[in-house]
Amino acid sequence: MMTMPGTLLAALREKPPLVQCITNYVAMNIAANVMLAAGASPAMVHAVEESGEFASIAGALTVNIGTLSPDWFAGMKLAVIAAHEKRIPWVLDPVAHFATSFRRNAVAELLGLRPTIIRANASEIIALAGGASAGQGVDSRDPVEQAEAAALALAQQHDAIVAVTGAVDFVTDGRQSLRIAGGSPLMPKVTALGCALTCLVGAFAATAPREPLAATVAALACFGVAGEAAAQGAEGPGSFAWRFLDALAALDPASLDAKAKVVPA
Repeated sequence: MMTMPGTLLAALREKPPLVQCITNYVAMNIAANVMLAAGASPAMVHAVEESGEFASIAGALTVNIGTLSPDWFAGMKLAVIAAHEKRIPWVLDPVAHFATSFRRNAVAELLGLRPTIIRANASEIIALAGGASAGQGVDSRDPVEQAEAAALALAQQHDAIVAVTGAVDFVTDGRQSLRIAGGSPLMPKVTALGCALTCLVGAFAATAPREPLAATVAALACFGVAGEAAAQGAEGPGSFAWRFLDALAALDPASLDAKAKVVPA
């Protein structure tokens, strides 16, 4: 039986995991704030001179290619290699990987390094599985349900958890699949919340390294419940952003389990 999101949230806060977040310039601030609000400890360490060494002491690693460069990519690879050596879970966020040949080649190499979890929007997942997506840059133009078959194929091919996030999230390990509802239409209007979610997935993966599916569901459930709460008083994306951080910090395990909308797919 899969561990409940509330149980994992309590465990995360009891022993805050150190998570190495190699993410993009745009996402660093909001991602760090999301991690702190949830109860985790973020470290935005990406330099090639230290990324591999740091990964060996972290509880999990997250890799986001949003503002990719050759130096950052070299740091990513060293961190992933170190994570594998220490059996540390790592999460791949293949932001707009279909946009340029540099990104396509980088993601192909990272996929070969066996991510524990892949978190992306529907267009990115469809393209990652070799399909034709309607994505434009970092924006998804495909509905989540259209990416479910691609997610299943990727999960089976790479022996990874695949999370497709959108209006209703879809998560699968290639055998068991679930949908997580919640959140708010204002969430895509706030820069880099999806990138921050990837970091939070890493935090839960560090808390439950033997249950990557449950960890991913817990992170998405937190976003869904906090997003709904933040939207209640928000007047727009600006007020939603700070209300979301407050709602995430105010989450308690019992209310998370009571309000989370997680169902089998």
